[in-house]
Amino acid sequence: MKRLFPIIFLLFFYAFFISCSSSERNPFWNEGSPLFETQEIFSNERFPNVIVAKDGSVIASWGSQNIRVRRSDDGGETWGPEITVSDSGFHGGGTLLDVSTGDILLFVEESHPPAPLTIYRSKDNALTWIPEKAVINANSFGHIPSMHMNEHGITLQYGHYKGRLIRPSRHYGGGNDRQYWNSHYTNAIYSDDGGRIWQSSEPFPAFGTGEAAIAELENGTIYYNSRRHKSTDGLNPRMRHIAWSCNGGKTWENLSVSKELPDGAQHTDYGLMAGLIRLPVEGHDILIYSNIDVPAERSEEDVPFELRTSRRLNGSVWVSFDGGKTWPVKRVVDKGSFAYSSLAAGREGTPSEGFIYLLYESEGGAKIARFNLAWLTGGTDWKTFIP
Repeated sequence: MKRLFPIIFLLFFYAFFISCSSSERNPFWNEGSPLFETQEIFSNERFPNVIVAKDGSVIASWGSQNIRVRRSDDGGETWGPEITVSDSGFHGGGTLLDVSTGDILLFVEESHPPAPLTIYRSKDNALTWIPEKAVINANSFGHIPSMHMNEHGITLQYGHYKGRLIRPSRHYGGGNDRQYWNSHYTNAIYSDDGGRIWQSSEPFPAFGTGEAAIAELENGTIYYNSRRHKSTDGLNPRMRHIAWSCNGGKTWENLSVSKELPDGAQHTDYGLMAGLIRLPVEGHDILIYSNIDVPAERSEEDVPFELRTSRRLNGSVWVSFDGGKTWPVKRVVDKGSFAYSSLAAGREGTPSEGFIYLLYESEGGAKIARFNLAWLTGGTDWKTFIP
């Protein structure tokens, strides 16, 4: 027995060491070796979403008339041909992976919303698609929201609502004309049966909002980050509006306006769809946000409404290491054309592991950037940013 004791001790120590090391494992760091590259994958139309399937396939969805996807089976190095999901319609955003089943859901509206909705389901990692009727229950206001154009949805991974599917959505009121903007609000829809029946959440606590992104923190709280195209309460519409849910996305509370995250170019009140992802690093809530970084060029910022989409360039990403409280890292991705964007994170044990993906509108088509955390921090150890 005395001879066995040193062996048992060493085995225990080894197991303890591996356990402690794995808790700090961060594949997106790549031992401090940076990686960054971009390529064009769509040549026309608009509206990006990118997700990573359970097998690690990177799925880029796209389209404002012809809704299609492209797939990468090698972590984003090469891309397969376009696969048509619907030969007509408007991309509704909110594309999501049901982590429980591996199904992928894609939302298509017949035209610019408000418009009828079809949900397309893939059971083979986006190779083929089957249309389904959308069943969405109203919220307490009697509103059934539209889908266009939001960041991808997610499967909740923690706490009481684990397994729930949820995606951002928006209420257009009487329509998308400026006269209706005061009644617009962003919210979400969620499903507990794999996406067959959906429930509409209560409104985000600010009107004049639309086009949002969500991320679940490790404590089960949902972080909600919204565009705001019109302020109805005196709050700054040129910075992102933030709220939180502690009940699986049913309600949104504690509204604040970010002091660090811009909502489009700062010369006009209009905003810009943004990308958002939480990196799956155990024990840490690392969030990545994408938008443009374009300060106002003059003090008198009242530009004509017709210029609301001008100066969409200098696409950038921001990094938070504390679940969205602070954003100490910013990096420019593309100094040129950059508009709507979407973010995804690679999946452990697949060719996508360790990569961050950014699909964005640029020069009349779409580019995808592939990079890692070491590139974002410029080589500075990511742990130095943890509060």
